[in-house]
Amino acid sequence: MSAKKASAAKSATKDLGPLPEWNLADLYSGLDSPEFAADLKRAEAECRAFAEKWRGKLAGIAKGAGASKKLAEAVKAYENLQDLLGRIMSYAGLVYAGNTTDAACAKFYGDAQEKITAYSTDLLFFQLELNRIDDAALQKAMRSGPLAHWKPWLEDIRKDKPHELDDTLEQIFHEKSVTGHGAWNRLFDETIAALRFKVDGKELSLEPVLSMMQDSSEETRHKASDAVAATLRENLRTFALITNTLAKDKEISDRWRKFEDVADSRHLANRVEREVVEALVAAARAAYPRLSHRYYKLKAKWFGRETLNHWDRNAPLPQVAQRSYSWSDARDTVLSAYGGFAPEMADIAKRFFDDRWIDAPVRPGKAPGAFAHPTVPSAHPYVLLNYQGKPRDVMTLAHELGHGVHQVLAAGQGALMAQTPLTLAETASVFGEMLTFRALLAKTTDKAQRRALIASKVEDMINTVVRQIAFYTFEREVHISRKDGELTADQLCRTWMGVQSESLGPAIELKPGYETFWAYIPHFIHSPFYVYAYAFGDCLVNSLYGVYRKAEKGFVDRYFDMLKAGGAKHHSELLAPFGLDATDPAFWNIGLGMIEELIIELEGMEG
Repeated sequence: MSAKKASAAKSATKDLGPLPEWNLADLYSGLDSPEFAADLKRAEAECRAFAEKWRGKLAGIAKGAGASKKLAEAVKAYENLQDLLGRIMSYAGLVYAGNTTDAACAKFYGDAQEKITAYSTDLLFFQLELNRIDDAALQKAMRSGPLAHWKPWLEDIRKDKPHELDDTLEQIFHEKSVTGHGAWNRLFDETIAALRFKVDGKELSLEPVLSMMQDSSEETRHKASDAVAATLRENLRTFALITNTLAKDKEISDRWRKFEDVADSRHLANRVEREVVEALVAAARAAYPRLSHRYYKLKAKWFGRETLNHWDRNAPLPQVAQRSYSWSDARDTVLSAYGGFAPEMADIAKRFFDDRWIDAPVRPGKAPGAFAHPTVPSAHPYVLLNYQGKPRDVMTLAHELGHGVHQVLAAGQGALMAQTPLTLAETASVFGEMLTFRALLAKTTDKAQRRALIASKVEDMINTVVRQIAFYTFEREVHISRKDGELTADQLCRTWMGVQSESLGPAIELKPGYETFWAYIPHFIHSPFYVYAYAFGDCLVNSLYGVYRKAEKGFVDRYFDMLKAGGAKHHSELLAPFGLDATDPAFWNIGLGMIEELIIELEGMEG
């Protein structure tokens, strides 16, 4: 048996078939890889040499003859270094995600993080000096010649200029990140991975227990919810300390960088205006009654009740058999849906399966959830899943492969311009989900199965839009309140219950224990205010899909151009070819309206 087949067979389960484990050898062959050690040494030497060659000289170069060529040489060298450093940290991060509780993996990741942070200190000057170049001189250098290639990146980093500090302060912030927010992030990850939740005498990790809350048995869902609540309650002091520390850390950074609002640094990183986000949030919150409140009232009716307990929120519909998808079924379903839209999209996604760019099994210590890691343009993305065969797992596969396709297409922009802002990063992932859903729906003729499929999609969209905006509201309240002092675990719980009650509505009863559920959400820790990007992406894709449904000529080509742009264009430039404008408040109601359409369709099936 080949090594490839042996690895897959090792992860096989009776019901799902062989589940693939990723092959990270495309980055490095192992923790003790000579190539990894050599690249670490090379990174240290090249970062130092870069600083010696370019530090303190950029302003003068910009004023002299041949500015475009010389500055382009510097930017290209900087880009190559970003690719090298990114390759090292991508490998260390993926190894760690594969087993966060393994001491060797944790040490490997921690050591790599410390070294790369130290080496990259020599690069901090570069963006700072670029942003100190006279505007007229930089515009002239970018107008033609080799520097023009990086004009989008140079104009983009210019937006950071008002919030940049002097070189010494930037260095301190950078070096202390390892013992500051980076250390608290790691503490959260290792704490979550080590937690065990007791259900019927078995001690399980988080992912299987959360999956049990989608079980067809209410008793199982209830036990799973109680298990999550009990273990989180025992660890609330730790999670409250992590939350308070990171919120204070962010407040200090925001204050020094002169950000006015608690979320402004995220808006800047997302290259989206605060007013656009506020319009999205306002539109979503105004839509709660006609979306989540309305849907959960309908779902309670299907269960023969006036209200549902919180552990029933994602329950499968009663008297409808929930299909389990083997890995091969899931693969074929997603690739077929992608191929129906564009063969090129399916061809790219197929490589993730053929070349083992996916890690699918649930394992003790493995990072929970799912993600697509872009790594670096000189390599390729990797996808992590915790696949358990549920219909939602198929949608998660479609979602993460959408990210992967996007990352492959954008890689041509290079290390400085390939990465998309979070608000646009969900474009292909949510679109991939929608393609898969529509493909499945087209093949479903049984009324009960069709209702279950639409209901599942509505719930996913509610989780993506309503739930994420509620998360954003929770974060805002936490970070604003933290300015007045530490928040107790009880305060955090009360805030959580308030925003959840508003978003879910009167048809969902939030029972004792649910108040602790804020504690396991990783986005609050790793990427403050990340969550609204999901809602942004979902509404944006709903609007895009509406254009696609009209069968407008050339849509596929324009869509691929959008993905290939990576982070080289602002959202306004990317949406213009489709006749869409995110600054128009009505734009958000187009996307929200698609969710409402599906709810209305479900209501029409009640006869």
